[in-house]
Amino acid sequence: MTHHVTRLGRRPSGAPARLRLPGGPRRPRRVAMLSVHTSPLHQPGTGDAGGMNVYIVELARRLATIGIDVEIFTRATSGGLPPTVELAPGVLVRHVDAGPYDGLSKEELPAQLCAFTHGVMQAWADHRPGHYDLVHSHYWLSGQVGWLAAQRWGVPQVHAMHTMAKVKNASLAEGDTPEPAARVIGETQVVRAADRLVANTAEEAGELVHHYGADPAKVAVVHPGVNLDVFRPADGRAAARARLGLPQDALIPLFAGRIQPLKGPDVLLRAVGALLEERPDLRSRIVVPVVGGPSGTGLARPERLQKLAALLGIADVISFRPPVRQDQLADWFRAASLLVMPSYSESFGLVAIEAQAAGTPVLAAAVGGLPVAVRDGTTGFLVGGHEPAAYARVLRDFADDPSLTDRLGAAAARHAQSFGWGAAATATASVYSAALHDRRRRIRSHTG
Repeated sequence: MTHHVTRLGRRPSGAPARLRLPGGPRRPRRVAMLSVHTSPLHQPGTGDAGGMNVYIVELARRLATIGIDVEIFTRATSGGLPPTVELAPGVLVRHVDAGPYDGLSKEELPAQLCAFTHGVMQAWADHRPGHYDLVHSHYWLSGQVGWLAAQRWGVPQVHAMHTMAKVKNASLAEGDTPEPAARVIGETQVVRAADRLVANTAEEAGELVHHYGADPAKVAVVHPGVNLDVFRPADGRAAARARLGLPQDALIPLFAGRIQPLKGPDVLLRAVGALLEERPDLRSRIVVPVVGGPSGTGLARPERLQKLAALLGIADVISFRPPVRQDQLADWFRAASLLVMPSYSESFGLVAIEAQAAGTPVLAAAVGGLPVAVRDGTTGFLVGGHEPAAYARVLRDFADDPSLTDRLGAAAARHAQSFGWGAAATATASVYSAALHDRRRRIRSHTG
């Protein structure tokens, strides 16, 4: 059975009880957290920085507040970076030299894993034995390094996939590039090697078992959190619109995230095109902000969305904005009538929870973790598939009944309250304790 550690402390029906450890659960004192391809210091929404960056930063901060120090190893992307940066008390970011600083795509990083591993080992060699109690790796590239580090240090490895090649390849957007076979092989190796696997949702846990043959007993479900101090309704929609220079009475469907086929921003544009074709009267009162930068396979044609908007004849209502800081993003969420997430794959969809925490409903594709993040009909709406007409129908409902935004938004803000990072950190610490306990037990059985 899969071990479920939920944000609410409740067990799903049929799930086993929380692991009880003899002598009390021993937490690690210090965790080596690995994030090879994206730095926690980078701006989310740029390059390969996104929800995973937010996840690592917030989780590390909260772990530190409950007495677990975290050192995050990431690849240096500039020559002027200091070797270490204190992100918060108890959280240190270590920059590792591995390959050229600029112009290295995520697809080219596997060739630099040997250099990155060397950098991690060098940092470890400067400390006394036992400096790190556990390795927590994020994404498959880090998983490969974590596998070697955990073996060398004699500590457990906890791994979070975030996304999986087999899952992405099963639901590719039109024109998107499939994930390479080398990644599938690498992910399979990490799944086999890790002591524990952290999944964002029960569905993701099932995918690990189904696609990668993961041992269900090694998989723990921990829902990511949201920073409820930043993402909150605050002074409301009207004030946020005034700050951002947006019209008070407009229908504002917002897209926020990395601009790549996987995220489906083109679906929103086509839906807006279909809506305005049917209802030309709405053109004067609709504004569609697209907040984010090209990323991943979107970098090949960064102007693709602008060209699509012109082709659809809606360039006048689309407003392309660069990625923004978390506090500014919260204002965009508050200002929006709804957030639109027509993604083809989402391990969780952190942006959906952030928007709801700010009091804004979400219209999303019913994929991955989004059915957990969004309560269909209560905090937003879920659409099966990526047919623009289906999204256009929901947009029309919001245009015809502006009270929908406030009604669903209030429920959304209440729903998001159960996704605090404090609960996620406590649940993750329980996973760490279980991994440490299992390793001690194995060592005793081998030496006994």
